[in-house]
Amino acid sequence: MGRVVSLEELVSIRNSLRSNGKRVVFTNGCFDLLHRGHVEFLNEAKRFGDLLVVGLNSDASMSRIKGKNRPIVPQEDRAFVLSNLAAVDYVAIFEEDTPLEMISALLPDVLVKGADWGIDEVVGKEVVECAGGLVRTIPLVPNRSTTDIVKKIVKDFRDSG
Repeated sequence: MGRVVSLEELVSIRNSLRSNGKRVVFTNGCFDLLHRGHVEFLNEAKRFGDLLVVGLNSDASMSRIKGKNRPIVPQEDRAFVLSNLAAVDYVAIFEEDTPLEMISALLPDVLVKGADWGIDEVVGKEVVECAGGLVRTIPLVPNRSTTDIVKKIVKDFRDSG
């Protein structure tokens, strides 16, 4: 088994880890054009437990959320890059617009999102807390976003032409 896994594999891994007293941390996102802000966020998220699982929006999910011009990087490539970061233990792709189904099946010990989300807006908060888990937010790295990178590329491309 590699580090990009199905939801069923994740649940099996979680069950095995829990029996050994390990804490599972979950976060999710699109992670299109991976950048420093993403890497710092994932490094911080990993500090909440022993294993970091990243739920990754599929290409179809991302297009519905971000618009027809996204993703820039296909899901297989995004999953490959994420799964090769030191902080990330497993990546699972989800097709829905939110990771609620994945969170409900996995029941992580800690659910982590960026602080651009209010704690009460975090999808899966109630599920995780009802199962005895924690929900945490992490401050974002200032001036680091995929949207800003894309805007700069477009501007620079237009200015050079």
